[in-house]
Amino acid sequence: MDWTTTQLVGKSLPNGQDVKCRDRESVITKTDQGNAAKDRTIQISICGSTPLLWRSVDIKQSRDEVGVIGTLIGSLARQPRQNNRLGRPLEILKEEARLLLETGEATDVRHPDKSKKVSESGESHLNAVQFYQARLDRSYEEQCSLALEEKKAVLHRVMDEKQNSNEGPERAVRERLCSLEKSFSFPRSAMAVQLCTARAGFSHCPEELAFLAADWPEPRDKRSEARFRVYKDLRRKGFYLTAAGKFGGDYLVYPGDPLRFHAHFIALCMPMDESSPLSDILTIARLGSNVKKTVLLCSPRDPSDSQVEGDVVYSSLQWSGMV
Repeated sequence: MDWTTTQLVGKSLPNGQDVKCRDRESVITKTDQGNAAKDRTIQISICGSTPLLWRSVDIKQSRDEVGVIGTLIGSLARQPRQNNRLGRPLEILKEEARLLLETGEATDVRHPDKSKKVSESGESHLNAVQFYQARLDRSYEEQCSLALEEKKAVLHRVMDEKQNSNEGPERAVRERLCSLEKSFSFPRSAMAVQLCTARAGFSHCPEELAFLAADWPEPRDKRSEARFRVYKDLRRKGFYLTAAGKFGGDYLVYPGDPLRFHAHFIALCMPMDESSPLSDILTIARLGSNVKKTVLLCSPRDPSDSQVEGDVVYSSLQWSGMV
């Protein structure tokens, strides 16, 4: 909103100009609200069949407002050769991504809204490339000067160390320092390039995004539908869920944020009409007892079965020992 419009609103001007100012203020306010709503939409990037969150604002919003935990799988920019602390992107469950997309909390960056998509002309794309190349050239010149100054500082330090020695080595260093301006070269391959992590992603090219997300969405079977319905029902009840592959289940179920609570349940999702060997049931029940968690057998209810209450039937298992 410009300053002139703010000052003119509310004053009586001839020829109905005050009405036009009010209309203009209303249009600007609606535009700002639309942009704010767009920025608050979580953007999900797809790599293969894996949904990822790249933007830090999306990661924070998904955890604080939606309850999506996920797992950081990227390396830190300043410490790339370690895996104790990880960074972006955040890998989320397929069920989490599907629920976010269905509820409108998120959008798939592969398929933006056509009404909001702005087609980039060839001329604007060429201008963007030229601007980026010019910025790289300026960065290269700055890094050349910095590298030259650093080289001079090293030679000056060597000269200071050799002041008490004989004159021969000091003269050679002085001659090298004098000819450094002409002989110094900084290879372009050694230039440091800044990565724009504020809009991090694999690519902004639509063709490459479509190629990376070729396996999304995955074909849905009874097993995947059961997992999604169980996830949706537990999230509706206020529980937090993470992957439970190392515990032999589908989800770890937390009563609150995993940073504050331990998981209470191991959820194992299976269709209502699916049979499971008794040995598998005993194995998962014993495992849950060893890690001090209750195993939940979660089976989505058949819509045609009116005798069962709720969307999902839960059965708890606890290991009490061998008889």
